[in-house]
Amino acid sequence: MEYLLIDNGSLQAGAYRNLQAVAQALGMRLGVPVHPVSLLHSRKIDPAELGGERAWTFEPFVRDRIAAGVRSFGILPFFFGPTGAITRYLPERLEALRARHGPFAVSRAPFLFDADVALDRAVAKIVADNVRRCILGKGLRRPPVVLVDHGSPLAAVAYARDYIAGQLSVLLSPEEVACVGAASMERREGAEYDFNEPLLERRLRMEGYDAGDVVVAMLFLSPGRHAGPGGDVAEICSAAEADQHGLRCHMTDLVGTRPEVIDLLAARFAALHSNPVHL
Repeated sequence: MEYLLIDNGSLQAGAYRNLQAVAQALGMRLGVPVHPVSLLHSRKIDPAELGGERAWTFEPFVRDRIAAGVRSFGILPFFFGPTGAITRYLPERLEALRARHGPFAVSRAPFLFDADVALDRAVAKIVADNVRRCILGKGLRRPPVVLVDHGSPLAAVAYARDYIAGQLSVLLSPEEVACVGAASMERREGAEYDFNEPLLERRLRMEGYDAGDVVVAMLFLSPGRHAGPGGDVAEICSAAEADQHGLRCHMTDLVGTRPEVIDLLAARFAALHSNPVHL
């Protein structure tokens, strides 16, 4: 079986470099190769930005391994919740690949946030530690915290974010933070996507979050166009600071850049073998 650590993909080299680093560290931990593979986009990254290596995307990788005789794949989603990229798009591509190359086995591990596991606080614990590091490093006193993710057209993904925010409010004591709220970076138009509200730009203008020091807890895995330096989240924070004089936003580290994410992925790897989802 070939093991794939899969993210959505990015045109920015930093995102794929992080996927490479996590896959390598996880493989060393497990004692088996783990391949960094994006669903889309990353093949367009200049190999010179990746140490001379070419980024893999899903379909070329699977075709290459099938040509080498591999007929079994294990997928570790590098996603927090049940994104349509994995639950919808990936099965469609597998159907097309099987139509061309014949049957082959694919199993999937749980997402990083597993709502089916009672008291699973693994993601929230990483975020809480990131918040504490930010508070200590900046010398903050009981700041409000906003947990922000990308935003999704699927309510189940927003549910995961809101559930993690609730866990975060328990893990962080009232002596550490004033309050914890959730927000989305962006959303689609239409009332049917209101579960993404409030947007971060609106949260930072709400009472309790609109003045003084605010910690923006990043529910993102890798740096890129959204979560990297000068990215969309940083621009939203800067715009809010310009409008709300005295507001100071402090962004935390990303979940996927912390070493603790390797422990979490190792647990998901175990679940891949004990209770896999067959695709």
